[in-house]
Amino acid sequence: MKEVSADQVKRMMERVAQKVVESEPYLTEIDLKIGDGDHGTGMKRGFLAVQKMLLDLKVDSCEGVFRAVGTCLLDTMGGASGVLFGTVFISGIVKREERNSFKLSDFAEIFSTSLTSLKKRGKAKVGDKTMVDALEPAVLALEEGAKEGLDLIEGFQRAALAAEKGMEYTKTIKARFGRAKYFGDKAIGLQDAGATSVYIIFQAMSDFLKGEKN
Repeated sequence: MKEVSADQVKRMMERVAQKVVESEPYLTEIDLKIGDGDHGTGMKRGFLAVQKMLLDLKVDSCEGVFRAVGTCLLDTMGGASGVLFGTVFISGIVKREERNSFKLSDFAEIFSTSLTSLKKRGKAKVGDKTMVDALEPAVLALEEGAKEGLDLIEGFQRAALAAEKGMEYTKTIKARFGRAKYFGDKAIGLQDAGATSVYIIFQAMSDFLKGEKN
């Protein structure tokens, strides 16, 4: 599969929203250990709104789908997570010409731009025990896959695997942001909820693409 249509991107986001909503108990359990305990409920609230919004969304372009998802998250999640996850979907498409289909290179370009914006906004980098620890490896995997000429399915499989490894990496480090930073060494062994959400999102996109092939 070399490209997906705008309608397929919409259905991909529907799959993402469903998976995030279903993962609320898991995300809450993780966040209760070293965070405020509200990450799961915030993600569920935002992506329930995304599910509802997508039902009536008239698809005009792939960028339009991303814009609608990001705006919905900003409007409904609240707090830092709403801004950060809204940025993931909005920042990368701001200056792009509207397109009716996406290749792997388009996803790589969008998420790369969003990663840069996210790091500027949140000041986090790999090693800080945040969502960046999962997002940056996923983005690099997309970029490398695009350079190698991989199709969407294999490219996103690699990205999801990279995000998972990044999520697991957060167990080995101390936190430098949020409530978790006050745990010091006690945070080692526990994974970051934001990085977990990033992995869930990329795995859901990968699963959707594999399903489209069948």
